[in-house]
Amino acid sequence: MASPKLFSPLTLGRLELPNRIVISPMCQYSADENGSMTDWHKIHLGHLALSGAGLLIVEASAVAPEGRITSGDVGLYSDDNEQAMARVLESVRAHSPMPIGIQLGHAGRKASCQAPWEGGAQLSLEEGGWQTVAPSAVAYQDGQRPPQAMSLDDIEQLKANFVASAKRAERLGFELIELHAAHGYLLHEFLSPLSNQRDDEYGGSLENRMRIVLEIFDAVRSVFPDDKPVGIRISGSDWVEGGWNLEQSVELAKALDARGCSFIDCSGGGLDPRQTLNVGPNYQVPFARRMKQEVAMPVIAVGLITEPEQAEGIVFGGEADAVALARGMLYDPRWPWHAAAKLGATVHAPKQYLRSQPHTLKKLFG
Repeated sequence: MASPKLFSPLTLGRLELPNRIVISPMCQYSADENGSMTDWHKIHLGHLALSGAGLLIVEASAVAPEGRITSGDVGLYSDDNEQAMARVLESVRAHSPMPIGIQLGHAGRKASCQAPWEGGAQLSLEEGGWQTVAPSAVAYQDGQRPPQAMSLDDIEQLKANFVASAKRAERLGFELIELHAAHGYLLHEFLSPLSNQRDDEYGGSLENRMRIVLEIFDAVRSVFPDDKPVGIRISGSDWVEGGWNLEQSVELAKALDARGCSFIDCSGGGLDPRQTLNVGPNYQVPFARRMKQEVAMPVIAVGLITEPEQAEGIVFGGEADAVALARGMLYDPRWPWHAAAKLGATVHAPKQYLRSQPHTLKKLFG
C-alpha cells in the first residue's frame, strides 16, 4: 500500500516539513493591552504543537500598534512583545520539535475593533479605539469612521516596521515568516481597486497596486536568513465585481515567484462586506489549483478542509502541495493523529502520550 501523500515530507525554501499539514495562524484576541502574549498563548500553541502537524504558524502579529485588529491582538513591535513571545516559544519548544513560523501583518482599516465574542464592531475613539490607516480614506463599511489615507512617508514607515518585526522574528528563532496580504487587511487593501483609490505610484494600475507588497517582501527577505522561508498569504478574490480577482492574483504570484518567494497560501475574501460566495468543502481550493499551474513555489490550500481523505485528495491530485487547517484544528487538536490513523500513516507524538496509541494501530506513532 502506497504511503499517503499528505504524510510525505515537503520542503519550503530549505525548511523540510515532516508532512503536509499546516496549522494556520489563528487570532486569539488574548494578548495584553500592549500586544504581548500571555499564558493563554502557552496553552493554545502548546497543545497545537503536540498535534503531529508539519508546521505551526503563530497568529497574525501586528508590526505596529495601530495595526492590531483589536486591543487583544498580538504584536511584534516592541521589546516587551518580543520578550513575552520568547517565553511562550521557550515553553513550546521544550516539548515539541514542530517547526514554528509567524505571520506578520497590519490590519489597516479593519483595525480598532472589539473582539469577535464582544460583537466585533469598530470601536470609537471614546471607547478606546484608535485612528485607522489605509491606502485611501475609504471605510470598510457604511457608518464606520474612515481610515486616514497613508502618505508616502507612512508607507516608508510601514516597510520599516515590517523589517523591524522580521528582525525580531529572527532573534526569536522563528523558522518561517508568512506575510499577511489577505482577508481585507492593509496589504490586501493596497492590492484591491475597491479599497485603493490612490493616484500615485501605489495606486491605479495593477503594477502600482502590487508595488507595496513586492517591496515589503523584498525588504523582509533581505533581513531574514536565506535558509529560512518567507512566503505570503493572499486572498485569491474579493468576490465582488470590479475588485481583486484570480487573474490579478496570478500576476502577483508570478512576480513573487520571480523574487524567490518560498510559498503562497491561497485564501479568499474579507475585503468588502458585499462579497458573494458559496461556502462549502474545498471552496477555496480552486485558487490553489490555479496557482499550481502558474508558479514554481509550493502552494498551500485552505477552506473547509476537514476530512483526512479530502486533504489527501487535494495533495495527491496535485491541487496543492499542502493543506492548512484553522477552525478544524481548534475543534480537534489531534486532527493529524486521526488523519494518520485513517490513512494508514505514521505521525509524531510526544513520549508522554505514546501509551495512548490504540492497540489496533501499532505503527501510528512510528
